[in-house]
Amino acid sequence: MWEENNVIVVDDNQQRLHDARVIFDFLGENPITYSCSEWTEQLASTDAQGSTRQIKALVFGEAKEGSLEGRLNEAQEWDRSCPVFLIGDDQQSLQAMDSVEGTDLGHKVIAQLNFPPSYNKFIDSLHRAQVYREQYDINAGRVQQRDVQLFRSLVGTSRELQKVRELMAQVADKDVTVLITGESGTGKEVVARTLHYNSNRRKMPFVPVNCGAIPRELLESELFGHEKGAFTGAVTARAGRFEMAQGGTLFLDEIGDMPLDMQVKILRVLQERSFERVGGNKSIKTDVRIITATHRNLEEMIVDGSFREDLYYRLNVFPIEMPPLRDRVEDIPLLLNELITRLENEKRGSIRFNSAGIMSLCRHEWAGNVRELANLVERMAILQPYGVVGVPELPKKFRHVEEGDEDLVLPESSKEGMPTVVNMDSTALLPVNGIDLKEYLTNLERSLIQQALDDSVGVVARAAEKLQIRRTTLVEKMRKYDLQRK
Repeated sequence: MWEENNVIVVDDNQQRLHDARVIFDFLGENPITYSCSEWTEQLASTDAQGSTRQIKALVFGEAKEGSLEGRLNEAQEWDRSCPVFLIGDDQQSLQAMDSVEGTDLGHKVIAQLNFPPSYNKFIDSLHRAQVYREQYDINAGRVQQRDVQLFRSLVGTSRELQKVRELMAQVADKDVTVLITGESGTGKEVVARTLHYNSNRRKMPFVPVNCGAIPRELLESELFGHEKGAFTGAVTARAGRFEMAQGGTLFLDEIGDMPLDMQVKILRVLQERSFERVGGNKSIKTDVRIITATHRNLEEMIVDGSFREDLYYRLNVFPIEMPPLRDRVEDIPLLLNELITRLENEKRGSIRFNSAGIMSLCRHEWAGNVRELANLVERMAILQPYGVVGVPELPKKFRHVEEGDEDLVLPESSKEGMPTVVNMDSTALLPVNGIDLKEYLTNLERSLIQQALDDSVGVVARAAEKLQIRRTTLVEKMRKYDLQRK
């Protein structure tokens, strides 16, 4: 049966069918492709009341027989709520639309895409499909279950990030305390906000507090508020963050930096669900969901006495660990696309990275993680506006390809459409028909790891040194690619 995140592509043009599958795969979607005759057979064998409302979008291309109106009628009978894209030659798409424009079928076609479509157009169309589907479910009075793929603000398709999405899908609509751990810059606040906006509290406030940025003498007033005259300068009463977040989510960032005396008060609020303002004696009931985050090792802090053990177990109901960027380098090309798209949408310029530049960035350690990558993209957009960044244009610390090997060849595809072996001695050339970048980088990484293992006679630690990654990271990648020592 189809899954909720499936995109179905129906086209009698086999080359375009293949290209569409590659594009949707690269964007992290889950495409299933059919010829028109195969699609008709599939419809005939599918229970229209079973999994029919599980599809994200239908993509119709060229049909050797029949009309678009006929196929839309079939789709209407099969699933009235499924949005439809048209792909192909622009003139053909317009003529096809003329036949359904103004009919009951016309509203189902939410996008007409030239092929190959632009990245922004494709992303925008997928977003419109999601909104269309959600609006239909709201109007129909359905309760929509949350899916892992809804967490689109977390960019990437790596296994590590997929685990995070799965955990978020399990806990988003549960009213429990979540502890998000991970290095600085990995996106802990992104996770917290996404959990809130996919929870039952989404219509209520999301209130973030950085516990390490507020002076300890002001932290209690900031969290719980104060009454008039409670201390010098308290000329009026003021509500705290707990009151501001009433009914919603309170995000306590850098909880590991909170002083011990405040940890006791937070523990009391979690236990009793009530607090008093500074200088007040009236107990205020609170209904907030607590999400906390830290880059520190709280278990080590418990041992040295700087963090309360009882508070730790109150906060650590559902832990989510954010992976560092160096452990999911396959996400870097997608992150670059996302960051550049945001720059362009905000009218702050644009930039492009060639294959050598991308591979050099994939070899960087990224101590600052996604935040460091975002800062680099902004810096390069200022230094090289609307230019193409290769290894020579990168700051020195990001150059991890030898000067004689600045550019990588993006080779022509083989008969099966798979990239061939990488040649690092020539100028990078993009094939006329384009390339599956995710697949290309995966094959490149697999090849380089195998070469490092061969050169090191199977000694993993030595191979890890050659690749400038941690041994545990290399072991995980060997397992991922099913590589064996020789």
